[in-house]
Amino acid sequence: MAIAQWLNQTVGFFVFFFLDIFDYLFCFIYKTLDLFFEYEWKPCYCSSPLEAQAKTRKIIVSERGDYSKVVSMTRTKIHFDEISDTLYSRGPSLLSKLVSSVKCFNCRGLIMRHNVVESCDNNDESKKKTRSGSNKRLMTLNSTVVEKLPTTPRWSDCHCSFCTSWLSPSNKDSLFVKVQQPKDNKKARDNVVFIHGFLSSSSFWTETLFPNFSDTAKSNYRLIAVDLMGYGRSPKPNDSLYTLREHLEMIEKSVISQYKLKKFHVVAHSLGCVLALALAVKHPRAIKSLTLLAPPYYKVPKGVQAAQYVMSKVAPKNVWPPMQFGASLISWYEHLGRTVCLVLCKSHRLVDSLTRLLTLNRMRTYLIEGFLCHTHNGSWHTLHNIIFGSGGKLDSYLDYVRDHVDCDVTIFHGGEDEVIPVECSYSVKTRVPRATVHIIPDKDHITIVVGRQKEFARELELIWQTSKTTYK
Repeated sequence: MAIAQWLNQTVGFFVFFFLDIFDYLFCFIYKTLDLFFEYEWKPCYCSSPLEAQAKTRKIIVSERGDYSKVVSMTRTKIHFDEISDTLYSRGPSLLSKLVSSVKCFNCRGLIMRHNVVESCDNNDESKKKTRSGSNKRLMTLNSTVVEKLPTTPRWSDCHCSFCTSWLSPSNKDSLFVKVQQPKDNKKARDNVVFIHGFLSSSSFWTETLFPNFSDTAKSNYRLIAVDLMGYGRSPKPNDSLYTLREHLEMIEKSVISQYKLKKFHVVAHSLGCVLALALAVKHPRAIKSLTLLAPPYYKVPKGVQAAQYVMSKVAPKNVWPPMQFGASLISWYEHLGRTVCLVLCKSHRLVDSLTRLLTLNRMRTYLIEGFLCHTHNGSWHTLHNIIFGSGGKLDSYLDYVRDHVDCDVTIFHGGEDEVIPVECSYSVKTRVPRATVHIIPDKDHITIVVGRQKEFARELELIWQTSKTTYK
């Protein structure tokens, strides 16, 4: 075991050393390609603000100093406590000073919220620090910074009809939602909201569980599965930071408000568990039951930066097992991750066709669709801002669920899960003692549902039927 660990670390040192070099080179390659295809030198998280400002008219938000990192723009509100510092650095936090001051560059087409941000022109401190002949200004903010309009997909994203269906006027402002309900909707006794995990889609539920619920369940429950922003057929704005707030607001608008949900059960997988807990905190009286599959909850030691710690657990820079190597590649390397998306996601229709051909059309490819139908911008920011960035928030979310959310909490975890360790589910129980934990032997992150969908459908029905509100 010791020799294998030493070999893994030694090989990993050289592999990731060369990956560091390749990512650095691809940074320049993509800047050149962006300039050629989009007529603009796009900023990235390895650019200095001065370099990026010289090449773009868009606003750049950064820490003080010429060598601090660039924050990409968002089409909606930016809340700095929801932006993970792992975006800027895989080392010490660079976000601590962002809450109090940022650099502001002039831009076109920018909508400023005057009731939240102080005017740069009226700030004496900014006037003193403004250099002659420069349009660089400082501004102080409370929480919200800017708002922008959405833009079209980038040249490196897939432009097929499936991936761009959200651009139609009727779809671009709401998530794609798949609903299965009784023929007479008035007979629906309850609502169930399904939230998928990272690199997945609503098909993870609709292709497995929906056909396998009993006739009684189908006649009593309205089943609602959603494609999260950036995935499946939902909007994939390339200027979004995919923060927790953005994801929640889209779920509220597209599901809770659209279907007028007063009370509902929640079933969530992996990344979706973070959103489910955040929903429970925001709508505590609406949740009838919480069912969490492989929740990514890591106990962060005191004095340790939470996002960096969670990233080290999810993506520890190992070459073996392959799942950890893949997680490290997409977590640590912005430009190599974009290359993977360019090669695979843009050709997902070819991958799907080849899979059907090689398996003689005997394999259902909904998992491939969920895995590949996204953009690098969406997956990169969701990974960092939700999975890593929520590391410091889950303690308070779980405490709130324990003390204030009146519902049963049930957790399922695959005993062979290599993506999220079983310890994460036990850690949730230590925070919420009333939670029930079920470890499913010989099942992993996906087969906890896929392959046992009939059994799991019965387990969910039992949870909904016996849900009670006795906890205060």
